[in-house]
Amino acid sequence: MSYRFQKHYRREEAEALLPQVRQWLQRLNELRGEGERAEEKINSLMQPGHDVGGDLVNRWIRSLAEMQELLGEFQRREIQIKDLARGLLDFPAIIGGKEVFLCWEQDEDNVEFWHDLDTGYGGRERLD
Repeated sequence: MSYRFQKHYRREEAEALLPQVRQWLQRLNELRGEGERAEEKINSLMQPGHDVGGDLVNRWIRSLAEMQELLGEFQRREIQIKDLARGLLDFPAIIGGKEVFLCWEQDEDNVEFWHDLDTGYGGRERLD
């Protein structure tokens, strides 16, 4: 049988990653906010004759690089970020021989739900 994902998580394995995942999500949201503020400031300075280089642009680029690095942590583990602001994640899994997602949102203590690959959050079902 061929699967879409190479990595498949057991519930315990996904839950063991939650403390780290929570830190990554928090930092990604902080960086996103910093990046949006810097981008607004840079855009307001983008007028003829203005030098937009310097510290502001360097901080913005460092934020983008750190975001890329954190997103790479999820990508390497094949963890899908479905909604960054909500902290909604999907972990590929196998349930009953079928490839599905274990679904977790950052305000949930544990991984308690799953859904088919194509149904998304609306198709969430409680794990046994």
